[in-house]
Amino acid sequence: MTGGHAPGASNAFDAARRALRGLVVAATVRIHRPVVGYALDEPGTFLGSGFFVAPNWVLTCAHVACGGEGGKVAVVYETAPGRGASSAPGRVVATLPERAGRAASAGNWPAPDLALVQLTEPVDDHECVYVSERPAAYYGEGRVLYAGWTENEGRLQVLDGTLTVQGTIGGWSSDVQMRLGDNDLPYGVSGGPVIDPVRGEVIGVLKARSDHRPGGTSTGIEQLRTLRVPAEAVPAEHSDLYQAVFHAHDRYHRDRQRHPASRRQTWTDVQGRLGARPGRTLSPDERIQLLGRLAELPPPESTRGLLDILDSLPDLQGPVPLPAPRGWRDGLGALYESASDDGALELVLDYAMRAMSAPRPFVVPSTPDAEKALWVWVWQAAQRLSARYRSGLAEQRIARLRRRDGTGHDAPDTVSGGAPAVDGPGGRGRGRGRRRGQGAPARARGGAPGSAARPSALLELVRRGWEPDRCDWSVCVTVPGGEAVRLHEAERTPLAELPGLLAGPLAEAFRHCDEPGRPALLQVALPHALLGLEVDAWQLPPDEAPLGTLRPVVVRCADRDRLPDGAFGAYDDAGDDDAGHWRDPQDPQDWRGPEGEGSPQAPRDAEEQGQYGEYGEYDEDVDAERRARWRWLHAHRARAEVLDCDEGLRKPVPTVEQLRALSHGTVPVLCRYGDLRYEDDAEALARIVLGGYGVALWRRRRGRSDAVCGEFHRGTIDEIAEPPTAQHLPEAVHDLRVRLREGRTESFWADGVALLYDDPHQPLPGTGDLLEAP
Repeated sequence: MTGGHAPGASNAFDAARRALRGLVVAATVRIHRPVVGYALDEPGTFLGSGFFVAPNWVLTCAHVACGGEGGKVAVVYETAPGRGASSAPGRVVATLPERAGRAASAGNWPAPDLALVQLTEPVDDHECVYVSERPAAYYGEGRVLYAGWTENEGRLQVLDGTLTVQGTIGGWSSDVQMRLGDNDLPYGVSGGPVIDPVRGEVIGVLKARSDHRPGGTSTGIEQLRTLRVPAEAVPAEHSDLYQAVFHAHDRYHRDRQRHPASRRQTWTDVQGRLGARPGRTLSPDERIQLLGRLAELPPPESTRGLLDILDSLPDLQGPVPLPAPRGWRDGLGALYESASDDGALELVLDYAMRAMSAPRPFVVPSTPDAEKALWVWVWQAAQRLSARYRSGLAEQRIARLRRRDGTGHDAPDTVSGGAPAVDGPGGRGRGRGRRRGQGAPARARGGAPGSAARPSALLELVRRGWEPDRCDWSVCVTVPGGEAVRLHEAERTPLAELPGLLAGPLAEAFRHCDEPGRPALLQVALPHALLGLEVDAWQLPPDEAPLGTLRPVVVRCADRDRLPDGAFGAYDDAGDDDAGHWRDPQDPQDWRGPEGEGSPQAPRDAEEQGQYGEYGEYDEDVDAERRARWRWLHAHRARAEVLDCDEGLRKPVPTVEQLRALSHGTVPVLCRYGDLRYEDDAEALARIVLGGYGVALWRRRRGRSDAVCGEFHRGTIDEIAEPPTAQHLPEAVHDLRVRLREGRTESFWADGVALLYDDPHQPLPGTGDLLEAP
């Protein structure tokens, strides 16, 4: 068997495999408890295995690293065969998941079960593995290599071997694990590397061994992308742990490869001997030179910015892998599975050009030199392509740098003509002259696009009619004007368990959408009976701040096309209503409002009359009316109207007919939500939705039926009218929740406030057919 290599090449290929094994073993370390006075080979302090992923950085399993005391461990390594073991102190700086709860005490950490250990004393001469830039989910069936340490006959010894890939756990979700078999995994090898022997790169970490059969499971190395993302723009590379580790990884392998005095075999050398061809177009040496140059640049501003770059590539096909890419190397890996053979190099070069001119979260003195070095690599690689393509590259470089540096508009080119991108579907054309996102409240950002105009996360719940305490759910990423991309879904989840199960999927969605200092909007699509669900109060995980204080959270009505007919039927007859207000049966618009002035607002102004017709003239198509209201609210200031309370006294919510008669600038407000009322809360909200309203606000009274509500009335009138358009209301409500959590007394009236923000121009994906009854 030649493994796909030409006859006669098997000896060279076997030699390359042996060289690969030597590099793997050299980078594999032991993790010990930091107990003073014990010998380095003492099995009593041994916790498990790990491996160097970058200079002075060790990757292992969380259940291994957290077996030490106070987050401290001892890392035992060998610089070369026969030189003996050395030890260095280390500290655990990150685990995934960040909090394992009670499971950690039993050593059974939940997936992905990873930890990064940073040495606290410098170590100069140690080997580092080469980490794949491709997700492990792309690895097909076959065999993998592994390495680790174990105790054998009272001694600690390094162990390596092969395992077969027998499938996955988790399907195509973002937390997929590989099932491995056909070999025993003794105690101690957890945390060791899993290697693709064909490409010569680490693809995973040994997680657990099976109790019932040979083998175990491994976690894909790409799960490190789920490390916490800094909320604000990073001022330096080391401010983002993920970027710091992998930039150091790529620079290490680039520098090792071009070291003029070294005679040691490198990972790149061995990959070349194995015949690896990254992306079907680059040699291993070309790949590491490119990655090293990309690692000299500041990282992408955000995952959203990197996704925009990938979306702008004309020849990129297929979905972006999960977890979403975070670094330049991840974006390069995403290209490998979609490029055609004849266009693979052009795709890589187009990507490198966009990275060279992308917006920067920070700039250091070496950044111009790094951009120039990347351009030199691109130009040299382009010599394989046509003169016409090379000419286009040179023109593109000048245009991109001029657009970024000259005008302050950075946006990656999303159209072939090179026009600067604008905010809108996938657009990011904002000024970059200063660092954004210093926590300014929504009222100070009146001129900036609201969160609703940017990509957002969408959580949709479908209540199971035959199991009312359970629901089916899905998490998507939506782009204004584009299709929703579903990331995760599940069935029959108990409502009480939703927050815990949604933490991971929502975190992945937020990584797709967030930008530094600008957390993305979370839309929660709920059936009308669940619109009162306090999603903004969820804590993901339990000791985190409430979700509504971390980002704008709004609700949408998922079943407005299936609302009950009973929502129409409130006091249709003429005469006094239950609140003592007179209705004229001949005038459906005659509803005596809180001030007894007839209509709750003055008749529409001349501009509104000119756009939508005379007062009371409505299109019979309710959907058209709903869109008209939405457009009006997003072109003018809104006006709040409290519907169910008159100076502290309960009153019925108007009928749908009466609600449709109100001005297009009206934002309905419910003061008595959760209080005893003429209709239940679900019916009150249903009337508002059926009345054509996509924006409404209410507060959950939480049993405070006699609470004074004057401050709430005044606060809602002021807060809703302050933003220039309704586009900024999600940020305004978010700002209220932040101030409320900070203990700002002037915001206490907003306790329990919720915002309906349901864009009729952005229908929910697959409404009504997420799942069907069995």
